Amino acid sequence: MTIEDLISLYEEKKKVVGNNAYRFISKILQYAKEQHKQDFIGNDHEQSWRAFKGKNLEKLIEHIIVDEVRNLGLDVINGNSLERTNGANLPKLLSTVKRNLLVDYGEFGAHLPDVDIIIFNPADGKVIAVLSSKVTLRERIAQTGYWKIKLASDKVTEHIKVYFVTPDEDGTLTMKQPVKKGRAIVEKDLDGSYVLSETSIEESDKVKMFDKFIDDLRNLIK
Repeated sequence: MTIEDLISLYEEKKKVVGNNAYRFISKILQYAKEQHKQDFIGNDHEQSWRAFKGKNLEKLIEHIIVDEVRNLGLDVINGNSLERTNGANLPKLLSTVKRNLLVDYGEFGAHLPDVDIIIFNPADGKVIAVLSSKVTLRERIAQTGYWKIKLASDKVTEHIKVYFVTPDEDGTLTMKQPVKKGRAIVEKDLDGSYVLSETSIEESDKVKMFDKFIDDLRNLIK
């Protein structure tokens, strides 16, 4: 099982249900887990699967949005591509993107925030938004809130929108009331969260189904 296999599963689902394929991400992942297990050699399949799922969910989301983002005149890069590459080895545009995203810790240096997907303007390297993606909110939502606060505290990065994209498999975002801690963090500390789920959620200005993402991005850059 590879990311290419995962993308193929998504595209097959898309042939059947069209643009609603995003709502079936959890089922696609469950099927992929069964295939992954058949190919697995070792003692701890669950640990191996968690690593695969965490790494490749963000790549699948990137695949889903990249064409529409580019149709808006923007571009996408995986956060790891900037984190793991020495600045001297980056093309000039991506080096600019990296500099425009750094968080300044004063005497302790400048560091990239932990984000999965970066959306930027290829004309000047300006970062428009960053996305973090996890299967459930408890895995990273508080950390994402921290990075929003850090980016907002500097004039250079305060405009950058911080979003969380998730299948929300534990149902944290489903209801407005009674509000769960993860939803409270999204509503107060992030610019929004987009849900890839069969379950319909009680939407708000900050919590929406994933199909609203591109429209919101389009409105953001008007």
